[in-house]
Amino acid sequence: MNLYSVKQLMRKNILSLVPYSSARNEFDGEGSVFIDANENYRDFIEDKGLNRYPDPQHKALKQEIEKVMGIPYENMVIGNGSDELIDLLFRIFCVPSKDKILMMSPTYGAYKVFADINDVGVSYCPLKDDFSIDTDRLEGQCHLINSGVLENGIHKLLFICSPNNPTGNSFPLDQIAEIARRFRGITVIDEAYIDFSEKESAIALLEDNERVVILRTLSKAYGLANVRVGIAIASREIVKIMHNVKYPYNVSGIQQEVAIQALKAHEEVASTITTIVASRERVAKELAALSFVQKVFPSDANFLLVRVDDAPQLYSMLLKKGIIIRNRSSVRGCYGCVRITIGSEEENRLLIKTLKEFEAIL
Repeated sequence: MNLYSVKQLMRKNILSLVPYSSARNEFDGEGSVFIDANENYRDFIEDKGLNRYPDPQHKALKQEIEKVMGIPYENMVIGNGSDELIDLLFRIFCVPSKDKILMMSPTYGAYKVFADINDVGVSYCPLKDDFSIDTDRLEGQCHLINSGVLENGIHKLLFICSPNNPTGNSFPLDQIAEIARRFRGITVIDEAYIDFSEKESAIALLEDNERVVILRTLSKAYGLANVRVGIAIASREIVKIMHNVKYPYNVSGIQQEVAIQALKAHEEVASTITTIVASRERVAKELAALSFVQKVFPSDANFLLVRVDDAPQLYSMLLKKGIIIRNRSSVRGCYGCVRITIGSEEENRLLIKTLKEFEAIL
């Protein structure tokens, strides 16, 4: 099977792009007088350096990520959340109105949204009823995909969310590796919830496959959903192009500083992850004991997918009590399901207490 190189898969205009060079990109070392970037010399908010542009290469943050998470510095791109990084991949690889992507539904809905924004087609390979990968069906689709002619448009990106959202399950790494090996485009493995799983990360696949991109985030385990810091891990060739295409100052200095602080608290983060995982197992057992719960699906994430008798009714009843869950019953493959995030001990206790009260009237 002939495989395309990373450069062959990229849009031609992106390969020839001359990136914008910001003032803070054009010098190395330490400076004391900054009169290169047309900034205001005054900082009006408590001398926090807000009058200065942030580091566009995120050097200090990358160094901390490498130290704490073991991700090689040269294989990283920092984004304004993982969503920015996903959009970057569309812009780098997918020719609008020509190329397509492949998704295994049900999965994270933003992939399709970004495809629609970028005028890129979407093909689906539904997961099995137990939310495992339908390898036979995928093999059939990949055969058709791989027979495409690059100039006529092909499936450029394959998204694998593991642990998967909204189902919560992980896919075996050897299975992901084989899929990525056979798929001729770029395989994007979204590991937003990997910190809550005992499964091995797909980062190891980079050694043998340059057509793999792994996504991580500090929004979940590190509690920075309001800060928006995502991480892409890829070959140096893809990293270079992502840096060329991203906005020059895409992650503010405030975001970078807060992310570094959170990473320095990695021991407390690890302790909280342990607590969340233990709570997940406990909440799953309590939910399974309720008469209106049909199934609690196994989860490697910080949430549970639960099939109930009447998902819209349960959602509405909890909403009236001020408890917000996610009704996923309209999502392909998730009929009758709600998604419940594992909260604090008090939040979990209140949820179960309220559900037991509902049980008497449902």
